[in-house]
Amino acid sequence: MKMDAETKATLISIGSIKIDASLVKRLTIPTAGPGAGGRAIFLKSEGHRVRLAVNSDSELEGMADGDEIVVLKAGRELLRAKIEEELIHCPEQAYITISERCIYDCKFCAVPKIEGRIKSTDEIIRMVDEAAKTGCLKAISITSGVADSPEREVERAVDAVKALRKYDVPIGVSIYPTKDSTRLLKDAGASEIKYNVETMDREIFKEVCCELDLDFVLESLKESVLVFGKNRVYSNMLIGLGETDETVEAGVEELVRRGVIPILRAIAINPLRAGEFTGARPTPERILRLARMTKEKLEKYNLRVDCSKTMCLPCGGCDLVPQIDL
Repeated sequence: MKMDAETKATLISIGSIKIDASLVKRLTIPTAGPGAGGRAIFLKSEGHRVRLAVNSDSELEGMADGDEIVVLKAGRELLRAKIEEELIHCPEQAYITISERCIYDCKFCAVPKIEGRIKSTDEIIRMVDEAAKTGCLKAISITSGVADSPEREVERAVDAVKALRKYDVPIGVSIYPTKDSTRLLKDAGASEIKYNVETMDREIFKEVCCELDLDFVLESLKESVLVFGKNRVYSNMLIGLGETDETVEAGVEELVRRGVIPILRAIAINPLRAGEFTGARPTPERILRLARMTKEKLEKYNLRVDCSKTMCLPCGGCDLVPQIDL
């Protein structure tokens, strides 16, 4: 079986796979977001890509059959696909986390619990140099926690972007905004920007992101559309925190009306944050329903996901992407 929207929604709703690690040359280990610290693989079929965490307890099982992986659920074949090797964190991109730590304690995010390191610009350049040698580098994406202050993190990102311009590929940046981050990153040479709202349910936001300012993020996104232009500004919305479909739809409408492309991301329950918030992976039916709704909203406001060159949308591994997957 090949991957279609319904199959991909099922895979995303489970989010993991049991597979022999020897079948994969390299396993991606993310250092940002809810899935930080875990291992994952990318599978590709019929132009569609999905990223699945490696978990020995998963209800999905991957078995080798020639150069393909057969994905089984309850012993029934769900998908035949090929493993796609990552470049850095995802295929065809150098997707690099600057600071693997964060002073903010968003309850769904593992980064504050990991207390990782901070990469220097020189280290980032060395990493991208290696990626560029493969001939597969199509974009560079930078993300980061907040190691000490948002302002200092913007400085690190700006320094990195300036140094990375030499590769002559699009550069995307996803960080927490400051009052001048948008203009600083644009002037440094960033092509696209992402400030995450996390959730548009304000009561849930206060519970899980109580140290952040949703209104400031929204205003920063509005400014970013003016600075970066149409189809170049994005924001993640987590699905599965207890929000209703109606709240999601209202949030999507608010973002696209501002010219922002929302990315609906199924929540990952990291063991490091188990019990700290109420969350559940969305069902395949809900993933499909919300993706179709988002597609309608994007087209209502003449926004195009397939114009994106960096970060999550051209990768598409974690999400059912409107205008690409359906």
